[in-house]
Amino acid sequence: MPITLTDQHKATLRTAAYGAVSLIAAADATGKPHKAATEGSIALASATGQIGHVLAAKSKDLDLGGKSVAQLADQVLPALTASMGLLRQQDPAEADNFRRTVSVAVEAATRAHQGEPSPTVADMARKIAEALDAS
Repeated sequence: MPITLTDQHKATLRTAAYGAVSLIAAADATGKPHKAATEGSIALASATGQIGHVLAAKSKDLDLGGKSVAQLADQVLPALTASMGLLRQQDPAEADNFRRTVSVAVEAATRAHQGEPSPTVADMARKIAEALDAS
């Protein structure tokens, strides 16, 4: 049975998922944040289930502005936690799907450059994982 998501819920899910990729790209000090963003976005576009439909929908409700990584994190990390809480209440399987989807996108974004991720990128990935698990 599909879960019921309002337009606001869908906007929060998209902000959380695409924002997580944006945070990794912003933390990427290799000079290739566009590559991290591209790899992470491809992973999100490959999502399945109802989450896949929400993330694939064309919408103008995604606003990931901000003048600093801190401002972006202030928007995205709570959206990740709120998304997980909402999905767990309605459908634990979709919550797991969302968590896996975001985790794969973050991993894809962190592997966009050669070698190990920088400490900054690794720390941002940890913060994202903590936000996903906080609800």
